[in-house]
Amino acid sequence: MDKNTRDASRRIGQIKARIAGMDLVCSGTLMERKKKCGRPNCRCASDPDAIHGPYYEWNRWKGGRLVHRVVSREQAGMLAGAIANQREIKDLLRQWERETEAIVLGDRKRKS
Repeated sequence: MDKNTRDASRRIGQIKARIAGMDLVCSGTLMERKKKCGRPNCRCASDPDAIHGPYYEWNRWKGGRLVHRVVSREQAGMLAGAIANQREIKDLLRQWERETEAIVLGDRKRKS
C-alpha cells in the first residue's frame, strides 16, 4: 500500500469516527417565528413589540410532501443540532467519496 493510499485510508477513518460520534440526525429546516393573532382587541394588533412568540416551526419533506410542525423551544434546540449533524454528514460523505476515488483510481492529486 503506497503512502497516498494510506493517507486516504487514514482520512476515511477520521470521517467514520466523526460520523460515529453523532447521536441525532435529522433533515429539514427550523424557523423561529413571531405572529399576530388576528384578534382586533389584542395588543399585537397595534403594538409591534407585543407580537406573540417566538414559535418554532420544523419543515421537512416526508413522503414527497412538505410537512410543517410546530415544536417547543427544547425540541427546537435538539432539532437544530440534529439538522447541523445531517448537513455535516452530507459534507463528510462527499469527502469520503473523494478519498475512495483517490484510493481506487490512484489519484495523486486530491481536492479538499
